[in-house]
Amino acid sequence: MRNKIIAFLLFGLSLLISVPNSSAAEFPLINISGNSHSQPFDTLKSSLKYISTNFENASQLDWETDSMGIVNVSLIYDHERVSPNRANGHWHFKLEADSGSEITIILKNFENVWNGIKGVPVSEKTNCLISKDGKNWSVIPADFISGNRLKFTVPMKSDQMYVASVEPYRISDLDKLLTEIRGKPQVEIMKVGNTAEGRPLEIIRIGNPDAIFSVFLRARAHSWEPGGNWVVQGLIRTLLGKESAHFLRRYCVYIMPMTNKDGVARGRTRFNTNGKDLNREWDRPADRILTPEKYAFESWLEMMISKGKKPQIAIDLHNDQGGNIHVNLPSEINSQYVSNMKRIETLLYKHTWFTEGPSHVKNPGSFGEGLAKRYGIDAFVYELNYEWIAGLNKAPMGKDWELLGKQLAEVFYLYFDKKD
Repeated sequence: MRNKIIAFLLFGLSLLISVPNSSAAEFPLINISGNSHSQPFDTLKSSLKYISTNFENASQLDWETDSMGIVNVSLIYDHERVSPNRANGHWHFKLEADSGSEITIILKNFENVWNGIKGVPVSEKTNCLISKDGKNWSVIPADFISGNRLKFTVPMKSDQMYVASVEPYRISDLDKLLTEIRGKPQVEIMKVGNTAEGRPLEIIRIGNPDAIFSVFLRARAHSWEPGGNWVVQGLIRTLLGKESAHFLRRYCVYIMPMTNKDGVARGRTRFNTNGKDLNREWDRPADRILTPEKYAFESWLEMMISKGKKPQIAIDLHNDQGGNIHVNLPSEINSQYVSNMKRIETLLYKHTWFTEGPSHVKNPGSFGEGLAKRYGIDAFVYELNYEWIAGLNKAPMGKDWELLGKQLAEVFYLYFDKKD
């Protein structure tokens, strides 16, 4: 038996030796693009060394480099619980490559699904942002190409370059703001609960708690949408400025600055880490287990109402491709609500860079509709366009949204003037 095995092995070896003209063309090297005709790894036309996502707010992704040196990035969808809905719109990663080179990127997996309808959060207007240090950002153009993909080229101004969809605002940025304002006479920072993963949730009060009028703002219910954080930062700093005392003699402001902290930390797009949309199901009490972020706010709000301190206005700050305000109950039976919303819209036109106007798309179960129906609060959703600010004729940056926050201080002051 042993002799037969040896004979069989020798026969197989003789066949291999007898194969004429064996070449790399017949036994090609397979590179990470999966293309059998691609060149070997050591001749790829790219100086890319690595894509790093080991930092705060970095997006979840996979990537491959093809034989032309183009880096194909597959963003990983954020999925809703017990639903076909999925979302992608956030990219934030760090390129490591030779300084002075250029890296071409193609992003994909933008075919979002909402209630069975496909949508794409990128377009011909979409830009991309880059930064050497993750703090100072500039805009580069991007091309919307076939297959709902986005293509752009990053000039490596150093051996590390950060890339993002919009200027990031991270938990560490919020912590710096809280440290900056903590202990000031007009400030109270209240812990009202925890996220699904146990991160603390704050509500910040700016102004006199006994003020006749008050405003509530919520930011970052969807974790990839940082515009609201920049707005509330601009508003807070303005209200605490030396020349702003007259604002706080008329009203105070309550702010939940970062609702979906878990998603921000993990670089997710829309849902909390239990797969729930924190801007839906406001037509019913919050689920304490699945949506503790909503439950914390509702508990605080009901406590305020029990003390006779219900806010007159509530605004939920978001980012989208439209930049509209969403007034969800425009009907004859809500004439006072409609009148109040028209008033604030007019003030936004006059005293901020806002120009886009109201949206006529209803969002059943959203923050605005839920608070108006359940608590009788003049509430609405304010979307900030992440692609283009028409009123400033430019791509948005953090400082532009901070400016809007500064301008809102005057808007609220004038809105409550009619009630003095």
